[in-house]
Amino acid sequence: RCAEGIELARYYSRRRKIPQSNLLLLDAPTAEACSRGTYEQEIAAPVREYLAAVQPASRVRCLVLVYGIPLRIKPAVKAQTEDTSPFKARQAQLQEMIGDPDEAGSPSSSAVVEERELLRNQLNQLKIFGDSVASVDSELSVVKAAEAPVDGWIENPFYIGFHNRPAAISRKDVLMVSRLDGPTRESVRRIIDDTIRAESQGLTGIAYFDARWPIDHSSEPSGYRLYDNSIHRAAEQVRKTGKLPVRLDESAALFQPGQCPDAALYCGWYSLAKYVDAFEWRTGAIGYHIASSECTTLKEKESQVWCKRMIEKGVCATVGPVAEPYVQAFPMPEIFFGFLTEGILSLAECYMVSLPFLSWKMVLIGDPLYKPFSALSSES
Repeated sequence: RCAEGIELARYYSRRRKIPQSNLLLLDAPTAEACSRGTYEQEIAAPVREYLAAVQPASRVRCLVLVYGIPLRIKPAVKAQTEDTSPFKARQAQLQEMIGDPDEAGSPSSSAVVEERELLRNQLNQLKIFGDSVASVDSELSVVKAAEAPVDGWIENPFYIGFHNRPAAISRKDVLMVSRLDGPTRESVRRIIDDTIRAESQGLTGIAYFDARWPIDHSSEPSGYRLYDNSIHRAAEQVRKTGKLPVRLDESAALFQPGQCPDAALYCGWYSLAKYVDAFEWRTGAIGYHIASSECTTLKEKESQVWCKRMIEKGVCATVGPVAEPYVQAFPMPEIFFGFLTEGILSLAECYMVSLPFLSWKMVLIGDPLYKPFSALSSES
């Protein structure tokens, strides 16, 4: 048990008037990574036991992990010992066919881009199939489904983009999961205080969206283009609400230092594990950066991953993966920011309806109850 985490959990409970009986103490390690066995025995098992004792069981809809709980689950032992030579050979073959990644992002031949995209999708599917690395948070979202597979991801039945598909898992077995965490105890307390302050006043400032290309109007964009288009549409949705001024950049360059004063919302890509200090964050700010490993750590002092640095610089809520998630695993920006600025759903609910996959890599950091536009929405 982490004494600082327990103190913060009790502080959050008091600020949000949550009964102390809702506090579950775990004898889990405080390191950021834990084994699959440790997760199952010291985190998942007591959570399942607690949920089974709650009546009615449906009363618990959200779990909040607090400072001191491990962040990611290391690969299962079997993933390191099984004979995967045919699997690895096919990976190598596909990688050779793809060639070097296109760093420029604007190749001259769309046919080449589409062919590489198809090959990358095949390669990624192979990798996903045998991948057991996950965030503790994402695994806990399906903790009630004890028979859920360890490897790979599970389609989220609450994701709006899957509403016409047969559900891979029942909604009753899915929990929302958020995390009150950060580099220090003080940063977590600041998140709690700033969230409640911003919620009472309404979040104000500027919404920044950092795409890399002009919007692609083709009928079926995929991969990077799909998410780049979604950033464009998120900007347009926020603009239409009239609640915040919007700045959309569609050039390949990222926002640079000094270019983003009064930042209230942000979504952009792609600077891998290298935070760009372009923002002056408003109290209550929310944002995330679409890149592969931006929540691999919240504690390593020299790390420049975006989740850690954004918290250090003042955001109240952010999202990131603990390992390579592949771009299609990120919350869809237009859905997340669209519902967020509408002011009806909470932070955790906006995340859940915009998140394609569970039992995977993603982490939501912030107060799950946060509604930064609820006060403004009631006035408009």
